[in-house]
Amino acid sequence: MSKSVQIEPVIGLIGGSGLYDIDGLEDKEWRRVETPWGEPSDELLFGRLKGVRCVFLPRHGRGHPIPPSELNFRANIDALKRSGVTDIVSLSAVGSLRDDLPPGTFVLVDQFIDRSFARKKSFFGRGCVAHVGMAEPTSARMGDVIMAEAANMELNMQRGGTYLVMEGPQFSTRAESELYRQWGCSVIGMTNMPEAKLAREAEICYASIAMVTDYDCWHDEHDNVTVEAVVAVMKRNAERARALVKAVIPPLGKKRGLCPSGAERALDHAIITAPDARDPALLAKLDAVAGRVLSHS
Repeated sequence: MSKSVQIEPVIGLIGGSGLYDIDGLEDKEWRRVETPWGEPSDELLFGRLKGVRCVFLPRHGRGHPIPPSELNFRANIDALKRSGVTDIVSLSAVGSLRDDLPPGTFVLVDQFIDRSFARKKSFFGRGCVAHVGMAEPTSARMGDVIMAEAANMELNMQRGGTYLVMEGPQFSTRAESELYRQWGCSVIGMTNMPEAKLAREAEICYASIAMVTDYDCWHDEHDNVTVEAVVAVMKRNAERARALVKAVIPPLGKKRGLCPSGAERALDHAIITAPDARDPALLAKLDAVAGRVLSHS
């Protein structure tokens, strides 16, 4: 892929809690996408918005039947890659770990701390080992577009923040919440890892919009987090998130060159297993994720 290449983006949208559909899409079609990693969370919704191809996946499935630890993250990202997605906008409900990020605030996340432990975190493994860079896990290019549209909407969104990914499904203890605050984390949630890692392995640009629903359990002046309180704020956040998504898709869908994040070339030097030592069965499963580099090695 040369630097002069022009990409016609396909925008992938991953909807978190409260976001199970996308309004305004034309030529809408829910379609099952098979992957060698198992079943994605749901069928994928294909459509167009102002001429831009879009693919939507409800992260927990429609109706929210799948808990965070049982999400098949690899199947979800592989299905989006097979569907031609080049850019992912991930939306998720989170708790706030900072006074200045009250419920209702949106945060454009730029860093993660991964505290999950019960999930498959890589497409690669025995028979084909790869190490991708994750120093800058999100796309600043996509962030520029999202922040501009949020400003146009007068949406309360902060640019930059660290998302602490916990395993769940239980919420934090107070001691955990205080520890994560000492680490300088901004928000806490259960779903953006290994999602962001897998998107990088699949060479897909990734942006994370975190929607604050509560103060976790550290805030002395607010009740401990409850599902009822979270759902109430989540519904209000979902309305604004749908409007934001409709605003960002057209500018994100404009033809462009390679993303400065380097995501689209993440595998150029990542695979370290010698060609004659690679497992053919694993290589077959990697056809969508790593076909660009494996076909030339």
